Amino acid sequence: MAVKLIKRTVDAAQPGEKDIFLFDEDMIGFGLKVSPAGRKVYLVQYRINGAKKRVMIGVHSSPWTPEMARKEAGRLLGMVANGQDPATQKAQAKTMPTMAELCDLYLSEGVATKKASTLAIDRGRIARHIIPLLGRKRVDQITRADVQRFMVAVAEGKTAADVKTGPKGRAIVTGGKGTATRCMGFLGGILAFAVERGYRTDNPVHGVKKYPEQRRERFLTADELTRLGEALQQAEHEGVNLFAINALRLLLLSGMRRGEVLTLQWAHVDFEQGCLRLPDSKTGAKVVHVGAAAFELLARLPRIEGNPFCFPGAVEGQSLVGLPKIWRKIRDQAGLSDVRIHDTRHGFASIGVVSGMGLPIVGALLGHKTPSVTARYAHLSADPLKLAADRISGQIAAALNGTPKAEVVQVAQNSRQPRRLSHVDHHLAR
Repeated sequence: MAVKLIKRTVDAAQPGEKDIFLFDEDMIGFGLKVSPAGRKVYLVQYRINGAKKRVMIGVHSSPWTPEMARKEAGRLLGMVANGQDPATQKAQAKTMPTMAELCDLYLSEGVATKKASTLAIDRGRIARHIIPLLGRKRVDQITRADVQRFMVAVAEGKTAADVKTGPKGRAIVTGGKGTATRCMGFLGGILAFAVERGYRTDNPVHGVKKYPEQRRERFLTADELTRLGEALQQAEHEGVNLFAINALRLLLLSGMRRGEVLTLQWAHVDFEQGCLRLPDSKTGAKVVHVGAAAFELLARLPRIEGNPFCFPGAVEGQSLVGLPKIWRKIRDQAGLSDVRIHDTRHGFASIGVVSGMGLPIVGALLGHKTPSVTARYAHLSADPLKLAADRISGQIAAALNGTPKAEVVQVAQNSRQPRRLSHVDHHLAR
């Protein structure tokens, strides 16, 4: 039956023994279904690819008035005119996961190649930042603007929290621009997973301008190393855990990562070849070449029967824990409260670069996968032009002072006679 679907006619519509359909006389396809129980539902009926379909808009009551339903019907019929099927899209929307559900799926099916330490960080970012800000949104409804707001919220500390994680554990979440940038990278990875699974056709993280990530690189000077050494000796005299003291010394002597040192086992130490053969690390299995001083330290360590670790912990068969707490005590004693454990790695690298070792050598010692990671230390190396200028000016100064450091030979213009090369000439000619 064709009627004008306005409030008066909708209110006047009476139920029958079966569903009654009333269609608007002005907008073809816009209708009202009245059930035998008197329930009135606005709908759109259309044909697509020869098939007749119906999409329910909403029940007549607040908020669905005839005017609102008519407007929504116009939108849906416009989709049909553009070749889209509202019924199919509605069915897909019912199965579309929320961001929280996508994160669960990602952690169960999208992290096969990730290490346990990385997964722990991922879970923290999901629980502390992504779910509180985006968790209830449907994956297909997240826009670039949502992503932008997410980044700003994390940067401004809106997800900051102090959470108890166990009997003695705490998770202090502060936020900040650095955290926001790292969370954006991780969010982009999760949404790329959504694209792979067909939940989206695009990644809304792409194109969002992120905060520039500030790399914090603290390099230890010779004086600071001396102060650290004295603080380590003092701690040893005071009875601080000897394995912890020596673990910190090995960090300083080798440039290894904290996890690599704490999980180092005697089976990994090759005294004969002078290297450590790690079966696993942040960059996978690798061989770490360490110096004689580091091997002397390892050789002096006592071994605990039944414990495979070079730095055993208090629990039988387990490795040392609690190193950050001991490090904070020692660095404060040395007056270096701004130095993190990871800065010992930067210190090792910086000394190598300043000493004239090439970046590839330093990168190989640190186990960097790509040269770009080691390139952060490039500014520490001496400028070749500066070195050349120093040597040339030194040679000239020596000649001016009458000291036999260099031989400066004057060569006549257009002379065909070979000239004798000074020490600097030999250097520059090579």
